[in-house]
Amino acid sequence: MSDYSVIISTFPDRISAKNAAKMLVERRLAACVQMLPINSVYSWKGEICDDDEVMLFIKSRAALFDKIATAIKDAHSYEVPEITQLPIIGGLPEYLTWIDNNIESEEL
Repeated sequence: MSDYSVIISTFPDRISAKNAAKMLVERRLAACVQMLPINSVYSWKGEICDDDEVMLFIKSRAALFDKIATAIKDAHSYEVPEITQLPIIGGLPEYLTWIDNNIESEEL
């Protein structure tokens, strides 16, 4: 498994997404969180939904995934929020060091 990862989550609006992003950075669970407006078409409880959302790209260490997932679930309005993790299989060494310098280190 890669040491670094991008965790992806979606929120229903910019305010809740920004609050989650700030919370993750303030708690040093993420070094950076990028927010993008998106449109999602998905199936939920037998219906096709078409909603505007805000997607978060959360840059962190793979070892912090469980803490990040718990923090997102606690702050989220969705019954089942998207919380997925993608490994970072390479990166500029200085950028990866920057991630390390801006997240908690007790689990690393």
